[in-house]
Amino acid sequence: MANIKIEGLEELQKALKKNATLNDVKKVVKQNGSELHKKAQRKVPVDTGTLKRSIGLEFTDGGMTAEVDATAEYGEYVEYGTRFQRAQPYIRPSLEEQERQFKSDMRKLVK
Repeated sequence: MANIKIEGLEELQKALKKNATLNDVKKVVKQNGSELHKKAQRKVPVDTGTLKRSIGLEFTDGGMTAEVDATAEYGEYVEYGTRFQRAQPYIRPSLEEQERQFKSDMRKLVK
Protein backbone atom coordinates (compact mmCIF):
# COMPACT_ATOMS: atom_id res chain seq x y z
CA MET A 1 0.00 0.00 0.00
CA ALA A 2 1.20 3.51 -0.78
CA ASN A 3 0.07 6.49 1.25
CA ILE A 4 0.26 10.21 0.82
CA LYS A 5 -0.48 11.61 4.27
CA ILE A 6 -0.15 15.06 5.78
CA GLU A 7 1.26 15.11 9.29
CA GLY A 8 1.67 18.20 11.48
CA LEU A 9 -1.48 20.03 10.41
CA GLU A 10 -1.04 22.86 12.92
CA GLU A 11 2.44 23.63 11.62
CA LEU A 12 1.15 23.38 8.07
CA GLN A 13 -1.69 25.84 8.72
CA LYS A 14 0.81 28.35 10.11
CA ALA A 15 3.11 27.93 7.12
CA LEU A 16 0.49 28.22 4.39
CA LYS A 17 0.49 31.36 2.31
CA LYS A 18 -2.11 33.96 3.15
CA ASN A 19 -4.39 32.83 0.33
CA ALA A 20 -3.86 29.07 0.79
CA THR A 21 -6.16 26.97 2.97
CA LEU A 22 -6.45 23.37 4.10
CA ASN A 23 -8.86 22.91 1.20
CA ASP A 24 -5.94 23.72 -1.10
CA VAL A 25 -3.92 21.03 0.68
CA LYS A 26 -6.77 18.55 0.18
CA LYS A 27 -6.79 19.40 -3.54
CA VAL A 28 -3.06 18.66 -3.72
CA VAL A 29 -3.56 15.34 -1.91
CA LYS A 30 -6.45 14.43 -4.20
CA GLN A 31 -4.56 15.35 -7.36
CA ASN A 32 -1.39 13.53 -6.34
CA GLY A 33 -3.32 10.51 -5.07
CA SER A 34 -5.09 10.25 -8.40
CA GLU A 35 -1.81 10.52 -10.28
CA LEU A 36 -0.24 7.86 -8.04
CA HIS A 37 -3.19 5.57 -8.75
CA LYS A 38 -2.83 6.06 -12.53
CA LYS A 39 0.93 5.48 -12.42
CA ALA A 40 0.57 2.27 -10.42
CA GLN A 41 -2.00 0.99 -12.92
CA ARG A 42 0.31 1.85 -15.83
CA LYS A 43 3.34 0.17 -14.24
CA VAL A 44 1.71 -3.05 -12.97
CA PRO A 45 2.52 -6.14 -15.05
CA VAL A 46 -0.62 -7.48 -16.72
CA ASP A 47 -1.44 -11.13 -17.34
CA THR A 48 -5.19 -11.41 -16.79
CA GLY A 49 -5.77 -7.79 -15.69
CA THR A 50 -7.07 -8.80 -12.27
CA LEU A 51 -4.21 -7.16 -10.38
CA LYS A 52 -4.50 -3.95 -12.40
CA ARG A 53 -8.25 -3.75 -11.74
CA SER A 54 -7.69 -4.39 -8.03
CA ILE A 55 -5.55 -1.26 -7.58
CA GLY A 56 -7.78 1.16 -5.73
CA LEU A 57 -7.65 4.71 -4.43
CA GLU A 58 -9.18 5.77 -1.12
CA PHE A 59 -9.19 9.12 0.65
CA THR A 60 -9.29 9.18 4.45
CA ASP A 61 -8.67 11.65 7.29
CA GLY A 62 -11.10 14.11 5.77
CA GLY A 63 -9.22 14.15 2.49
CA MET A 64 -5.79 14.60 4.02
CA THR A 65 -4.64 11.04 3.21
CA ALA A 66 -4.70 9.23 -0.12
CA GLU A 67 -4.17 5.46 -0.10
CA VAL A 68 -3.36 3.43 -3.19
CA ASP A 69 -3.42 -0.32 -2.70
CA ALA A 70 -3.86 -3.50 -4.71
CA THR A 71 -6.48 -5.75 -3.16
CA ALA A 72 -5.65 -8.85 -5.22
CA GLU A 73 -4.27 -11.41 -2.78
CA TYR A 74 -1.08 -11.86 -4.81
CA GLY A 75 -0.30 -8.13 -5.23
CA GLU A 76 2.53 -8.17 -2.71
CA TYR A 77 4.12 -11.20 -4.36
CA VAL A 78 4.31 -9.31 -7.63
CA GLU A 79 5.61 -6.15 -5.90
CA TYR A 80 8.28 -7.85 -3.77
CA GLY A 81 8.78 -11.19 -5.49
CA THR A 82 9.08 -14.67 -4.02
CA ARG A 83 11.80 -17.28 -4.07
CA PHE A 84 10.23 -18.57 -7.29
CA GLN A 85 9.39 -15.25 -8.94
CA ARG A 86 11.39 -12.07 -9.35
CA ALA A 87 9.96 -8.82 -8.01
CA GLN A 88 8.08 -6.62 -10.46
CA PRO A 89 7.57 -3.43 -8.43
CA TYR A 90 4.75 -1.17 -9.52
CA ILE A 91 3.62 0.61 -6.33
CA ARG A 92 7.02 1.66 -4.96
CA PRO A 93 8.36 3.17 -8.21
CA SER A 94 5.07 4.99 -8.71
CA LEU A 95 5.21 6.37 -5.16
CA GLU A 96 8.84 7.47 -5.50
CA GLU A 97 8.02 9.27 -8.73
CA GLN A 98 4.87 10.92 -7.38
CA GLU A 99 6.51 11.89 -4.09
CA ARG A 100 8.71 14.45 -5.85
CA GLN A 101 5.67 16.09 -7.45
CA PHE A 102 3.73 16.05 -4.18
CA LYS A 103 6.55 17.78 -2.31
CA SER A 104 6.86 20.35 -5.07
CA ASP A 105 3.11 21.05 -5.00
CA MET A 106 3.16 21.42 -1.22
CA ARG A 107 6.14 23.80 -1.35
CA LYS A 108 4.14 26.03 -3.70
CA LEU A 109 1.43 26.32 -1.05
CA VAL A 110 3.80 27.45 1.69
CA LYS A 111 5.99 29.84 -0.30
